[in-house]
This record gives sequence, C-alpha cells and structure tokens, in this order.
Amino acid sequence: MCSCQCSVPRSLWLGCANLVESMCALSCLQSMPSVRCLQNTSVMEDQNEDESPKKNTLWQISNGTSSVIVSRKRPSEGNYQKEKDLCIKYFDQWSESDQVEFVEHLISRMCHYQHGHINSYLKPMLQRDFITALPEQGLDHIAENILSYLDARSLCAAELVCKEWQRVISEGMLWKKLIERMVRTDPLWKGLSERRGWDQYLFKNRPTDGPPNSFYRSLYPKIIQDIETIESNWRCGRHNLQRIQCRSENSKGVYCLQYDDEKIISGLRDNSIKIWDKTSLECLKVLTGHTGSVLCLQYDERVIVTGSSDSTVRVWDVNTGEVLNTLIHHNEAVLHLRFSNGLMVTCSKDRSIAVWDMASATDITLRRVLVGHRAAVNVVDFDDKYIVSASGDRTIKVWSTSTCEFVRTLNGHKRGIACLQYRDRLVVSGSSDNTIRLWDIECGACLRVLEGHEELVRCIRFDNKRIVSGAYDGKIKVWDLQAALDPRAPASTLCLRTLVEHSGRVFRLQFDEFQIISSSHDDTILIWDFLNVPPSAQNETRSPSRTYTYISR
Repeated sequence: MCSCQCSVPRSLWLGCANLVESMCALSCLQSMPSVRCLQNTSVMEDQNEDESPKKNTLWQISNGTSSVIVSRKRPSEGNYQKEKDLCIKYFDQWSESDQVEFVEHLISRMCHYQHGHINSYLKPMLQRDFITALPEQGLDHIAENILSYLDARSLCAAELVCKEWQRVISEGMLWKKLIERMVRTDPLWKGLSERRGWDQYLFKNRPTDGPPNSFYRSLYPKIIQDIETIESNWRCGRHNLQRIQCRSENSKGVYCLQYDDEKIISGLRDNSIKIWDKTSLECLKVLTGHTGSVLCLQYDERVIVTGSSDSTVRVWDVNTGEVLNTLIHHNEAVLHLRFSNGLMVTCSKDRSIAVWDMASATDITLRRVLVGHRAAVNVVDFDDKYIVSASGDRTIKVWSTSTCEFVRTLNGHKRGIACLQYRDRLVVSGSSDNTIRLWDIECGACLRVLEGHEELVRCIRFDNKRIVSGAYDGKIKVWDLQAALDPRAPASTLCLRTLVEHSGRVFRLQFDEFQIISSSHDDTILIWDFLNVPPSAQNETRSPSRTYTYISR
C-alpha cells in the first residue's frame, strides 16, 4: 500500500476518466482488486526538490489500455480492511451530494453483473410499508384512500398482511365503501340493495350512523352469493311466475307495457290503458279515450304517451289519468313511439316517421316528417346521434337526430322487421323471417344472425349481458349477448334458455337484472322473477357463474 494514499485530495478521487478513483476508493467502495500506485514517468518528481505532502502523482486503474496497470489479486485481508476503513472515514466526511456523486462514479466503472448485485442489495432497502407508515405521521385518511381502490380479492389479501393493515381497513370502513362503490356503478348491485333492504346501511355521513366494518365484511359474501344465484337462475331458467289476468271485456290481447318498481302500465286491444300495482297485482286505474287498440306507450314521472290504431297520439297525466293533449297527424295506426329529452318520434302504418319537439305535455310541435320506407314503419328508436326505424319493407333506416337527414340503410332481413332496439353502436332487430340480427350502426354490417324462433319475432330487448326476445310462437328466448358478439362463439351456445308459459303470441316484453315482464295475445301479463325463486327450484344443479368472484379469508 502506497504511503502517499492518505494525502490524496478528494478532487482526485472524484476526477474525470483520466484521473480516476484512487486505490483506496476502489479497494473498499467498489470492492475491486487493489491497484498499484504508479508515478507517471512523464511527471516524475524531481528528487532534488523539497519534499512535500502534495506529490504530483497520477492514480490510474486498468481499463484495458496499455497505459494502465491493475492488480487482479486482492491484497492481504489486513491491508484491505485498513484501506476500507480509511475510505469510509473520508466518505463520511463529505456532504450527501458529494457522496452521491462519488458512488455514481464508482457504479459507472462497474460491469453488468456487479450492477445486478447492487440492485439486489438496494431493492429491499427501497421498499416501504407506506400503509403502516402513513398513520404514524397522522395520515390515516391517505392510507384508507389508497386501500379503498382495491377490489374484494385484494382487500381480503390486504387484511392478512399485518394487524396494522387490518386496523386501517376496519377503521376506514373499507368493506362498506367497496359495497357503496358497487351500488353506484352496477345496476344489479343497486337493485339488489333495494330489494334486499341493505341499502339502508349505506351512504351514511357519520360512521356512528351504521353498523361496524365486520357487518359489511360478512355482508359482502352474501351479496355475491345472491348475485351468483340470480345469474344461475337466468341460465337455468329457474323463476317464480306471477300472472295478471287482464280480463278484457271485448277483444283480448295486451299489445304494450312498461313497468317500474311500483306499477305496470299496459295498453290493451280493447282500447284501454290499465295501470297495475306491481306488488298486489291489482288494477289501480283504467284510462279510456282511444277509439282503437292501444298499440304503443311510454311514460315517465309526469306523463304517459300512447299511440293507437285510431291514428292518434294521446298524452295523459301519469298521476291523475287526465288527457292533456291529443296529436292528430298520422293517417293510419300509430305503431310505435319513443320520447326523451324534449324529443319524440312516432311511426305509423302510413309509412312515415314524425319527429316532434316536446317542450311540455301541452306544447308539442311537429319538427319534421321522415319519408323513405316503402311499407308500414313498425318501430323506432333514437338517441342524440341517430334515429333508427324498421319497416315491413325489410329494411332498417338510419337518420341523423339533429338534422333529420337520411344516413344509411341496413339490409339483410328476408322479410319485414317487427321490432328493434338501438343503443351505442348496436342495433338488434327481429323479423317475420323468424331471425334476430345484430348490426353495427356505424358501418351497417350485420354482426350475427340468431335463429331459434319458429314464427315472427315480435319484441326484443337487450342490456349489457343478454338479449330477450318474444315471438308469435308463444316463446320467450334468452340469449347471451357477449357470446353473440364474438364471431368465434358457436351458434349452438347462444340461446341460454327458452321460456314457455304464454298460450298466445308474445306482443311485448321488458326486463331488468331480476325479471322479465311480458304481455301476450292470451290477455295476460306475466312476471318472471329470477330473484325470489322458491327453495324447491333452488335445489336444482346450479350452473357456474363467470361474472363475480369472492375469495374468503
């Protein structure tokens, strides 16, 4: 070991490439072999000059050039320890920024496998249990907020990390927050919370207003079990059936309906509109005024709008049943109508489509008449972008909602089209060719043809999971929408279940996550309940659910 090493200035230790780290630095911090200290022959010290501690010495390390010499051999352990201690002594005297600069210099001189060793050494040092550390700084709310983004599987795992994590989850009521998040974003959860009654424990401002976290921790698996049961009931066709006998005095048949949690409103062939209590199934009110069959209807919290074979559209007060307005425009039967956000569209057997501005129940004005179909227009639907119409002429036509200009025609059905629904880019239509077709409205392509009904497909609805169709064969079919949109899915797997209870043609249906409500030529309204299924039916073999997963701890 050179006697000059103790006087090496730090500027040389941190020098550029031609004045690299000293033997001390490399011996300890870089853990490389000792280097020999050589005096550069071009700068040899004049022996006649006065001796000084500041010698003009060049410290070099082997880098493969002929001008540098390195010892590959580690010196004796005693020397190494002394050199290391001395390097650490100098290192400790420097500022943090100087220390970082020096270590960066050392690392830049190392090879790849040495970098790997250093990385393995640093990785655990850089890890922090921030969930435990944050509450120690009085930041419990941040730890809770971070964990509140976890799903159920991850939240279960987080509870098992340590007692502190479990405490944060418990005191932060994170199981409650998870359930509330699901209720806000998933209609199935929202509907289930209302039907099962546990919505009363959610969205409380103060923690003292509700039960402890353990209640929600045990509630979550029960909700999952309920959801899996509902999904299984849909797939296996298990349901509880309720029947409303409409008892029409003259001609029998229920052409249209709509429902909510409290009531069902139906339009009948006998020219009347009947309002039913959804719980007791009793008839609450009968509205009369049309002189023809009530073929279509829609209602909101203020009005009921109906269309009839008497060619008129009537507007009724939903609470009192009073007639507020009568629109006389179409020359033949009004076959279908839709209204939303101040706009109403009606269609008729007279082959036309009428677009109305609906400022209020009494202030409804005709904006535009759309003409182009060559037969009766059986159904319309619309959103802010498109109006979609389907006709007995076998075509679906697309119009601009804002300008009412024609956009394109969807061709493919072999016979007239009786029903459709449109949402986002998807149009689903049913026809008297006994098929259902799925269309991309933007490009006009037919995405899938569903076959299975034996007669005209009269009504159709879809949500994010299913298509439900009703036909003149008296059958209701439930289809897997996601599979139908997958071109690889075999056609034989698309129909999940066929429900047969009506004794006549199925005219109209609607459904949600828990039920289907349908009406028929047999003068009945059927409620197919997939939530409240009798225990005897539940004992049947359950099909696996692919939608929800719960891992218990």
